[in-house]
Amino acid sequence: MIVHDPDAPVDFTHWLAYNIPADVHQLAEGASSDGVMPRGSSEGKNGFRRMGYGSPCPPPGKPHHYIFLLYALDDDLGLPAGATRDQLESAMRSHIVATGRLVGIYQSGN
Repeated sequence: MIVHDPDAPVDFTHWLAYNIPADVHQLAEGASSDGVMPRGSSEGKNGFRRMGYGSPCPPPGKPHHYIFLLYALDDDLGLPAGATRDQLESAMRSHIVATGRLVGIYQSGN
């Protein structure tokens, strides 16, 4: 899963989660910050240069689009925790069998 904000000055990555087992159908609320990601899964470095989920924090003004991209893969990627978005996208390129996309819109108060 890749969560990013293309409306930031530079396309900003909020979360990378990968190697989530195929039998996992949901993530618990706060799974990243509470350390309850499914066994076997890994998280990469976000745009804040930290591991795990980084919440939205757009500046006041126009709303930002937060895109959640979910990929079904035919294999475990073998990437260690802490991978970058470029590393993740490169590793999964030839393993994608299906994708899903959800867009959330968020605007901070003025």
